[in-house]
Amino acid sequence: MNAIEESAASTNGGHAVVTGSSSGIGRAISERLLGAGWRVTGIDRAPATIVQAAFRGETVDLTDRDATLACLGRLDAVAALVHAAGFMRTAALGEIELADGAAMWRLHVEAATLLADTLAPRMTAGGRILLIGSRTAAGAASRSQYAATKAALVGLARSWAIELAPRQITVNVIAPAATDTPFLHDPARQGVPPITPPIGRFIQPSEVAALAAFLLSAEAGAITGQEIVICGGASL
Repeated sequence: MNAIEESAASTNGGHAVVTGSSSGIGRAISERLLGAGWRVTGIDRAPATIVQAAFRGETVDLTDRDATLACLGRLDAVAALVHAAGFMRTAALGEIELADGAAMWRLHVEAATLLADTLAPRMTAGGRILLIGSRTAAGAASRSQYAATKAALVGLARSWAIELAPRQITVNVIAPAATDTPFLHDPARQGVPPITPPIGRFIQPSEVAALAAFLLSAEAGAITGQEIVICGGASL
């Protein structure tokens, strides 16, 4: 068995943990993986919305360390971790609420760290870690605190990728532009409406899920420490 075949044995059709699995990008990724033969444990603060034999939903607040650790302790071997849970609060300078930034940091960065710190040591060779970032990580007016948390994910991913490369475990970030999910229409961001990309439409969750499925596959075993942007031309 060659290196790619060994990687395939430990990922394709294995057990994936996906956060934010009840809606939006997290749900789209979960459904894509289920269709490809994976078992999926979805972790979300909201009740599970997927009903399939190979799906198990865990209702957990990822900002609650003890509850998260208890959930992870109930899992069997995990081949892939996808952290898609997230939310956005926006404000221009002079109106920033530090509590909003702290809440985003706890969910986007601290939860990612706790998940990876707990699961990565238990992954076998060929494991995968995938973080859902944002094109906003490069900076955007009135989104500074959100951008900071998503930029932090890139630093985490590149650092973990270096540590885990000897074990053939990859770590990457997918950074979508405005994606057509309930998150996009959150009333809390009405003051800063999303910008339609040059392609004339928002990114679809299924497009993010397709890339996620590839990055979790054996064929993507040489891609690690990367931030891959899906922007519909918005970064041009």
